[in-house]
Amino acid sequence: MSVLPLVFTSGWASGINAYAVVLLLGVLGATGVSDEVPEALQRPDVIAVAAVLFLCEAVADKIPYVDSVWDVVHTVIRPVSGAVVGALLAGQDGSLPDLAAGALGGSTALASHAVKAGTRMAINSSPEPFSNVLMSLAEDLSVAGLITFALFHPEIAATIAAALLLLGFGLVWFLVSRIRRFWRRRAERRAERRARRGRPVAASQWPQ
Repeated sequence: MSVLPLVFTSGWASGINAYAVVLLLGVLGATGVSDEVPEALQRPDVIAVAAVLFLCEAVADKIPYVDSVWDVVHTVIRPVSGAVVGALLAGQDGSLPDLAAGALGGSTALASHAVKAGTRMAINSSPEPFSNVLMSLAEDLSVAGLITFALFHPEIAATIAAALLLLGFGLVWFLVSRIRRFWRRRAERRAERRARRGRPVAASQWPQ
């Protein structure tokens, strides 16, 4: 059976939370739950480092604006992690060249990272912090559930990951368009109030 679906799913998950992917795969492999996990991910030092970094991300990912800074820092880390995990999975299976698996895992991770970063930037325009916490928890649960599921049903998991990726791009477009309309209406109302006080605001000063 081809490892392609598992590489795709792990790439999607790595773009959301790379440390969770490494940690979860390592634990599932080390405990004997799955034989599909490469030995390199089962090493105690790898699991320990992944656990510490996962805890750091679990905190940073739930704080408005801090999460966006964290995403910027991980623009390279997540795709690289997706590529490495994909190559390791291919090496374990042998049905897909390591280079092709790395390219697939890395590009999928980059795409899902772009969705996550775009969604968080849109959510951060909201004045309340609860949406960040809820979104972070939903992402963590999705990654954990789908990675575990992919080890036993890789084709179905890959289909779900692809659907989530497409829905994510649609959500980013929706949020950005709604937020732009909100700021435009706010600028228009502010311009009207200033115009009534005799201080008109040029349209060029409105948010684009």
